[in-house]
Amino acid sequence: MGPYADGPTPQALRVERPELNRFGIVEFARTLVIVTVVAVTTGWGALVGMLRLGDGGLRPAAVRRRLRRGAAEGTVRGFEILGPTFVKIGQLIASSPNTFPKLLADACLRCLDEVPPFSVKTVRKTLEADLGHPVEAMFAEFDDTPLSAASVAQVHGCVLRDGRPAVVKVQRPRIARRMLVDLRAAYLLSKLLERRSEVARVSNATGVVRDLHDVTCSELNFLVEANNQDRIRANVAAFGDNTGVAVPEVFWSWCGPKVVCMERMSGMPLDRFDAIRESHADTQILIRRLVKAWLEGVTVHGLFHGDVHAGNLWVLDDGRLAMLDFGIVGEMPAGWRAMLKALFYANAIDGDFARVGRALRELGVFDDPKLDNRTVGQQLKLVLGPILGGNLSRLNLSALTIGLLEFGKRVGISSPEPLILMAKQLGYFERYAIALAPDWNLGKDLYLFRNVFPDEVATRTEELGIVLPAV
Repeated sequence: MGPYADGPTPQALRVERPELNRFGIVEFARTLVIVTVVAVTTGWGALVGMLRLGDGGLRPAAVRRRLRRGAAEGTVRGFEILGPTFVKIGQLIASSPNTFPKLLADACLRCLDEVPPFSVKTVRKTLEADLGHPVEAMFAEFDDTPLSAASVAQVHGCVLRDGRPAVVKVQRPRIARRMLVDLRAAYLLSKLLERRSEVARVSNATGVVRDLHDVTCSELNFLVEANNQDRIRANVAAFGDNTGVAVPEVFWSWCGPKVVCMERMSGMPLDRFDAIRESHADTQILIRRLVKAWLEGVTVHGLFHGDVHAGNLWVLDDGRLAMLDFGIVGEMPAGWRAMLKALFYANAIDGDFARVGRALRELGVFDDPKLDNRTVGQQLKLVLGPILGGNLSRLNLSALTIGLLEFGKRVGISSPEPLILMAKQLGYFERYAIALAPDWNLGKDLYLFRNVFPDEVATRTEELGIVLPAV
């Protein structure tokens, strides 16, 4: 039995957040390395790209296009050389194509691929230090060949002593100190860039680094991740009708600050679209089940998966959908949950957006006496109604994000971050829906809100004469 067999203590779940703005000799030396590597790889990439004469010849516009594409590819190559922190920055850029230049976001998709694994000797040493026992004593079988390797950790298959198949996620050695130094250097560079580059200012480069720092501090305490996974697993099962969505069980006896052990699941990533179409007659219900469980996290429970790229969403061999990897989660405060519920209620049930105005006023995000609740509701309906009322396959994430920002400006909200966080995840669901549920309307699908507004949805479905899926 490991040290957390009965679950984590509150003290074990504390997240240390070292200052981001501190800068010493180590950070200075690392900054010089970062600047040198990125300058060399970006410049070389631009040169190589410019010389690709087969792509548009010597026309000035074609040369500029090749130069920019080559520079973007070179920058990403620099991220890969610089290691895990910059791979994470690349992943963040890749997942926010409407915030960053498209060529750079496209090139950063490479950062979503696996990175080289670290040695099995280090893996075993970490397991034994974290859990207090030899690997052979804890597992009936342990596979020294990793199943996958990412920027922060890698995953190994194993079998528990009672015969249950499992996987262990093991943190890379010395990653916390290395990432902190890198983030401090990146923060300094982002501030310098914002003074000299319009693109950096628009992209909020310093904000990107601050957000990554916050996420990284939580992500590096694996007990926090395991606890979030445990809570979301319980929330998915809370209503008894999400049986088509799975979250792996956490095996607490084999968890520690740098190790997460969980139930092993078999399947394929959600972006294997052709294979999923071949094996599932109704792919739309897969997406509906997934978004229903996720949206209940946002609006009812408050805790939701905050990184729903396809590597973290699998279609299992038994037909269920699985949510994996809870290193990044979102917590929606109660007031914002009430606002979102009001928004979806107005859009799907009765069309009365004044309730959204009331919810926003209760949040205290605006206090202009000239704006009554109905006026605010009508403004929100004008901005977001056409977006949420359309098919998800045609949901334009940039339009939704811009709409939220525009609405915020109208009522004096500088940055409605909880809404934008939700919108960012919708960008992933947009991609899956285009491929697997092209005619699906998220905003008006009563199935999604069955546990959010149970009585109203039951009444509405009876009025419309429709039957919702059982699970």
